[in-house]
Amino acid sequence: MLVSARPTGAVDKNEHQYCTGGCPPAGSCRRDRHLPLPPTHPARAATGRARKESVVPSLPTRRRRLAALLAALLAVPLAATGAHAAAPPAPAQPASPQSGRLAATPPMGWNNWAHYMCDISEQTVVHNADALVSSGLAAKGYKTVTVDDCWMAKTRDGQGNLVADPVRFPHGMAWLGSYLHARGLKFGIYEDAGSATCEGYPGSGRPQGGGPDHFAQDTATFASWGVDYLKLDGCNMYVAPGQTKEEAYRQAYDAESAALDDAGRDIVFSESAPAYFQPNGEWGSPDWFSVLSWVGGDGQLWREGTDIVVFNPQKPTASRWASVLWNYGYNRWLGRYAGPGNWNDPDFLLAGDPGLTADESRSQVALWSMMAAPFILSSDVAALTPAGLSALGNAGLIAVEQDRMGRQAAVVATNGTTDVLVRPLANGDRAVAVLNRSSSARNVSTSLASIGLPGCTVSAKDLWSGASSSVSSALAANIPAHGTAIWRLTPGSGCAPAVPTGQLTGNGANCADVSNSGTADGTPVILFPCTANANQRWSLADDHTVRALGKCLTASGSRAGGSAVLSACTGADAQRWTTGGDGALVNAGSGLCLDVYGGGTASGTRLDTWTCGSHQANQTWALPV
Repeated sequence: MLVSARPTGAVDKNEHQYCTGGCPPAGSCRRDRHLPLPPTHPARAATGRARKESVVPSLPTRRRRLAALLAALLAVPLAATGAHAAAPPAPAQPASPQSGRLAATPPMGWNNWAHYMCDISEQTVVHNADALVSSGLAAKGYKTVTVDDCWMAKTRDGQGNLVADPVRFPHGMAWLGSYLHARGLKFGIYEDAGSATCEGYPGSGRPQGGGPDHFAQDTATFASWGVDYLKLDGCNMYVAPGQTKEEAYRQAYDAESAALDDAGRDIVFSESAPAYFQPNGEWGSPDWFSVLSWVGGDGQLWREGTDIVVFNPQKPTASRWASVLWNYGYNRWLGRYAGPGNWNDPDFLLAGDPGLTADESRSQVALWSMMAAPFILSSDVAALTPAGLSALGNAGLIAVEQDRMGRQAAVVATNGTTDVLVRPLANGDRAVAVLNRSSSARNVSTSLASIGLPGCTVSAKDLWSGASSSVSSALAANIPAHGTAIWRLTPGSGCAPAVPTGQLTGNGANCADVSNSGTADGTPVILFPCTANANQRWSLADDHTVRALGKCLTASGSRAGGSAVLSACTGADAQRWTTGGDGALVNAGSGLCLDVYGGGTASGTRLDTWTCGSHQANQTWALPV
């Protein structure tokens, strides 16, 4: 497979972070501690935040489903008329009614974890908050300052309330909130949906063995302290007899969502549930996709997988690039879940902190901006490198990341060495980025036709240099090792609406491929490692057809098991496809789903149509936008 592999030793959250019946004392589930983790684990495994639907009685505002919108999303044509509107729907689930005013664009700010871990104090938080202001980053949007795990005392007070560690935070958390607000910043705090946090401090969830939770009580406490942002982890989750793991997580995150509705204060909710269901590979699994399908109803963003590797003061120059690539790798296929008020969070920005070169720092900021990912630093802000500070403060990248359309970029071409990403923007522009994975500089050229702008002349602004040029054929650049080129394209007045064009990525992060680049009617469509070649370049047309090499993806026959082939476009229902927010491609003629035969991932496995399942990995497709 040509896509990037998981970094050596990256932990499987299900194996090392999910505990029932109680974890060992100091949080052996912890994503980032050097406890019972693989010897080559990159310092920290996963942390996520998730949401859930109705395992508990009906809950208010945030979880209420909008039936009409859901029905519309389940049968959306592959393309729509109008300039730059031809794209699959996003997000996958209806956003909660509050999402329009909470995190309408991805949150920006700072968190201590990936640099300081538990070495946290009031002084450290104030130091970094002041540095956000003095560096100018706060004025550019980096405003939410979040205190992660280890801020609290090991036990609750006599009334069952959380209290701050009096040594680490001598003035208390209400004082800290007031300090941050006086600086024009927002106050974020960490808790856990389980019985204890990942480091063994009191959690908000049910105790092991069962009993009442503390969600309402703790949320009221946070509101009284002026908290604006809650990061809720998922360690030490109690799973009751007869309950599934997913039901337990949904119950907990639903309960917190309900508590936030009653808090009397707007608090952005960052969830972690999906991270505790992430499979070993970057592509996905039914339970992971299922959790991702409902988290958006409870909160505004979620950690969906492995944590970014933390700074190691004993090895300060150790590279963290593999961790950045891994988190980018699993997040890049999940655009169907993102949209205003709902954001995939591939974890912290390390740009400017030790462990990344200048080009790697720029790449992370560029890739996160394309993925509409939260811009949350985790570093010593006062010690950021000049290159890192420049990348983090780049106005063009921030404008892309904060674009109000909220559409996550799609990977439209990848071959193991370069990735090409395209993101539509609210004003009709399109952002394009090209990642060079290799360890040497490369000359790259990306034709406008290959990204859905054939016969078009665009104004292309290089977001690194700020220079603009007129381009009518291809974008070209010399990209340094581990670097990323990024442009903002403004189509000229004579350009037709952009057509979503690029690879169809499926099971195992492989591509739908026209076998041997054949153009004869009936040529099989197979699963194949992604190559970025023309026989893997598909366009989503306004007539609901999916086209490659001038012909249409066709379901041969109306019964389950019929092969998917390439044939001349006739307008038949067998060539029309619709998609919902779950990533399935449903054939209009048969009602069956485009499927990788037998759930295979081997090169050459045929594609067929089959009865649609629930979040099946072999029926899930990442589509161009």
